[in-house]
Amino acid sequence: MPYMPPTAPPAAGARTPWEELPPRVRAAVADILGEPVTHATTQPGGFSPGAAARIRTARGRRAFVKAVSAETNATGPVFHRREARYAAALPPAVPAPRLLGTYDDGTWVALVFEDVPGRQPHVPWRQPELRRVLDAVTDLARTLTPSPVRDAPPASESAIGTFSGWRRLMEETPPDLDAWTAAHLPYLAELADPWPEAVAGDTLAHGDLRADNMLLTDDSRVVFVDWPHVVRGAPWLDLLLMLPCVRAQGGPDPQELFTAHPLGRDAEPDAVTVALAGLAGYFVHQSLQPPPPGIPTVRAFQHAQGEAASAWLRGRIR
Repeated sequence: MPYMPPTAPPAAGARTPWEELPPRVRAAVADILGEPVTHATTQPGGFSPGAAARIRTARGRRAFVKAVSAETNATGPVFHRREARYAAALPPAVPAPRLLGTYDDGTWVALVFEDVPGRQPHVPWRQPELRRVLDAVTDLARTLTPSPVRDAPPASESAIGTFSGWRRLMEETPPDLDAWTAAHLPYLAELADPWPEAVAGDTLAHGDLRADNMLLTDDSRVVFVDWPHVVRGAPWLDLLLMLPCVRAQGGPDPQELFTAHPLGRDAEPDAVTVALAGLAGYFVHQSLQPPPPGIPTVRAFQHAQGEAASAWLRGRIR
């Protein structure tokens, strides 16, 4: 499978350094760990404008802290609260960091996780690392079927309910659509309409698998981080959501990857096409919106994902 040059910018926001967190937040983290924090290293990757740091205490205990303020981004604390709820409910068999404690004063929300020694996959993607991640996605879906988190929303009631992007674009008639998309908007909207039924299922999906939400460990594991977007859906949903990002970050053709993958081989082809139409509409519509406060690069990243998803979709419906 040929690998392509990346079209997406780095998945990175404007991080808040640990030292700039309010003293009450840093003190709360120390209370959770039982001793003062003496060292912190900000971690790259991810779009949150909050803090994300590996920390070490006076006695050498290590942890990972993420913290965000509603004053910087109103949705950041909402996502952190969701992640706290879902991360605490994940069974031990799931390759995810264990939640050690939380702090929430109504404005600032901080989550303290165990520190997982590991690194993000290389971008552009490299074949051995991508193969390792794809195998881990198979295991993840099997571990999370049936969903162990019963209060996780079905995909149709979650944030990806904005899979109605093509219909929104028909109403908004933006000037920045390519000629093919503009000419086929009614067809694309109709194709995507039944996406809630297409993605229905009882597998817990991470919902946001990207290279910056994964850690490769020295003992050959893949640990998945950042769990605020979980949904219940089809076993192949995470794979579908991930592959346009893989393509935009220099990976191979998503159609080849999907059809060769155990989860993709078992998927109903028409349901995949419908879901992909919804996903492509989501990315294209989102990419045309103003950037959220504190996250200036996300729209360019979504534009690259939208191009990758749309190209994949055109290949399936040609």
